[in-house]
Amino acid sequence: MQPVNIICIKWGKKYGSDYVNTLYSMVSRNISLPYRFVCFTDDAEGIRDEVEVKPIPEIGFEDFDQRKPWTFAHGWLKLTCFADPLYDLQGPTLFLDLDIVIVGSLDEFFEPEGEFLVIKEWDKSDATGNTSVFRFNIGAHVDALEHLKADPVGSRKDVRNEQEFITQFVARQGKLKYWPAQWCRSFKRHCLRPFPLSFFQQPRIPEGAKVIIFHGRPHPDDALAGRSGKWYRKVLPTTWIKEYWR
Repeated sequence: MQPVNIICIKWGKKYGSDYVNTLYSMVSRNISLPYRFVCFTDDAEGIRDEVEVKPIPEIGFEDFDQRKPWTFAHGWLKLTCFADPLYDLQGPTLFLDLDIVIVGSLDEFFEPEGEFLVIKEWDKSDATGNTSVFRFNIGAHVDALEHLKADPVGSRKDVRNEQEFITQFVARQGKLKYWPAQWCRSFKRHCLRPFPLSFFQQPRIPEGAKVIIFHGRPHPDDALAGRSGKWYRKVLPTTWIKEYWR
């Protein structure tokens, strides 16, 4: 059986190698399929030997390839995983953000049929997906990069970020599907208890959840320590994170 691919990307100083190493550890405990774990990065120092480390792919777009921090591309580098060829990678590929907590099996993410599967963004009524966890086939969406390169301004005029760009692009082609809602849950939206229970009960793992998404603050280390990141949001120390996020 050909291995599936699990990929992530790390650039800049927001996350250290410890986040890559922890993600690898979580994946290894929660998948039974043969797999390759690949990290695209501009700094491989400290990443464990089991991880295949490769440079962030070049796509023939100067803003992306030079990773200039003052351009929009600096925040859109996740799109480089749609390059074709993508080193020697082939076949079904699951992209995972670094700041997630895996609490269930990943095997099922390779079962649904579809060309692009993603989380349905919780606060959007349009087609926008949350790209913290998405699946695609290597080389299948190089046309999205060509569309962006052909008209960098016009292709972005109605979107704010890379996840709006890619999910709306594949939606227009009829290729967008969403994971079952219970699989990927937001820590802030689905784990935190409502006020005033948040002052007395720690956040919970929603039934059926496989991956907990940390968007914005808090990050997993914040939640573990009981730091909310916002004065108006109470987060008690979340002890179950220590069990899964390691």
